[in-house]
Amino acid sequence: MAVPIVMPKQGQSVETCVIVGFSKKVGDAVALGDVIFSYETDKAAFELESECEGVLLGAFYGEGDDVACLSTVCVVGEPGEDIGPFRPDAPGGPDKGGGPATAETATDGGDGPAATAGPDRKAPPGGGGVPISPRARRLAEKAGVDYGGTVGTGPNGRIIERDIQALASAGRKATVGAAAAMAASAGSASGASYPGTGLGGRATIKDLEAAGAPGAAAEAAPGGDGDGGYAETRLSGARRIIASTMQRSLAEMAQLTLHASFDAGAVLGLRARIKAGGEAMGIGNVTLNDMVLYAVSRVLPRHGAMNSHLVGDSVRTFGKVHLGMAVDTPRGLLVPTVMDAGGLTLGMIAKAASELAAKARSGGISPDLLTGGTFTVSNLGVYGVEAFTPVINPPQVAILGVCGLTDKVRAASGGPGAAGLQTYPSMGLSLTFDHRAVDGAPAGRFLKDLCDALERFDLLLCM
Repeated sequence: MAVPIVMPKQGQSVETCVIVGFSKKVGDAVALGDVIFSYETDKAAFELESECEGVLLGAFYGEGDDVACLSTVCVVGEPGEDIGPFRPDAPGGPDKGGGPATAETATDGGDGPAATAGPDRKAPPGGGGVPISPRARRLAEKAGVDYGGTVGTGPNGRIIERDIQALASAGRKATVGAAAAMAASAGSASGASYPGTGLGGRATIKDLEAAGAPGAAAEAAPGGDGDGGYAETRLSGARRIIASTMQRSLAEMAQLTLHASFDAGAVLGLRARIKAGGEAMGIGNVTLNDMVLYAVSRVLPRHGAMNSHLVGDSVRTFGKVHLGMAVDTPRGLLVPTVMDAGGLTLGMIAKAASELAAKARSGGISPDLLTGGTFTVSNLGVYGVEAFTPVINPPQVAILGVCGLTDKVRAASGGPGAAGLQTYPSMGLSLTFDHRAVDGAPAGRFLKDLCDALERFDLLLCM
């Protein structure tokens, strides 16, 4: 009996996943536990293992395609079985658009000419890109229609449902991966279409490559710098999400960074004692970053404005500290969350941070562990960075950058009149905050209190 293999839903916030590649070809035998294909969300990578036996009868999507969760990707069964009913473009299937006119089409515009595409037609002010109604966007995603560069027949050039239907009839159908490649070049903006061999006549990435479409594939070309050329690689799904989030963060927020430093003697001394005798007492490894996380979790509740989200024109202040920690991974920057960090001991925070970082670097972390943060800590101190400007992770209103250790000089104990100078280990902190939600003075007070707490870390442990 033929069995549909669907795209899993990895976490409540994930709606689509990108297929990285197939491990089986159509016609290959599939055993229990065999990996059929690998896929990724914007945060993590996974492999789908077969829970049935048979032959891979058909695959409805290809490498680079963005597939809605719970959609049928391929079918496993006995040779010769009909897979037609499982095709996404089968009658009544999810790719079938159209249907009778709805209230939306009647509201968005009456009878009028079909949508036109062209690079000289601009979206109306405030559109934030191509203006499109929610219903039309859903239909475009289901039917695989590339509507980039299109001006619709709705009010102010808004794209409505009938415009997507017209584009589909005109051949502007592409998989999401192919549409992204065209959008990265001039293809989408010019309204170009390419012959499609994919599901429902969609243009796939391979079709773009065959047609020589710009942006369809990584290419090596002669360079003018005398090094023999260059290599060009498309951004991964995770990298594109990171780029979009960081650009949006800087474009939409009024970000300002304050820099301070503290005497790290107390935290260095405690860490040395933990390394020397912690194992005998059942205490695992504790890093300087863990100590900063612990200090933030204790100081932040006294500065509620910093433990907030800016949502529209409202500030949402949280009673608990859910601490995001930036982790460098092979797939880019990920920010897992230590939930309710204020209720954890130093050892518990250290263990949670270590486990979350390991999961993030493995690529198998659940997307649910990458959400819910109320404040983020980013550490570049291990690279010798003395000060930097961390970028806020929206909708949070602040992020703390942890910098490296340096030796500084101050007057010897006894005050300015005392003879001689002394050196001490100093660690820098860089606090970026959203000036729309927080003023400089409250941000400065939080940073000062945090520095004071770290200098008196032994007393902080008594809280």
